[in-house]
Amino acid sequence: QVQLVESGGGLVQAGDSLRLSCAASERTFGGMAWFRQPPGKDREFVAAISRFDGRTAYADSVKGRFIISRDNAKNTLYVQMQNLKPEDTAVYYCALAQYLTGLYTRATDFDSWGQGTQVTVSS
Repeated sequence: QVQLVESGGGLVQAGDSLRLSCAASERTFGGMAWFRQPPGKDREFVAAISRFDGRTAYADSVKGRFIISRDNAKNTLYVQMQNLKPEDTAVYYCALAQYLTGLYTRATDFDSWGQGTQVTVSS
């Protein structure tokens, strides 16, 4: 199973930006995504990207503020987060659907998950 390691989280103020990275232990052939779990809430979809044609999808709550991208040569997934809000506070997880190359937004579509990185946005 592919190992995923997130990095780039931290404590920022509202309006700031952060870029999260997710490094895979081997070449990734499938669709990838970011999910997050706010304190006391269920895990929720944030953004997704397909393997070959770079199609993207976003949750309404982050559309226009977050940009997902991937560098297949580096086996790395990114999310650029801008204009962060306190409600973006969560543990952010990257996910990989190694055998599915399309665009997926359901947690059940993904078979590899990172350990998560904390993002805290203060008001």
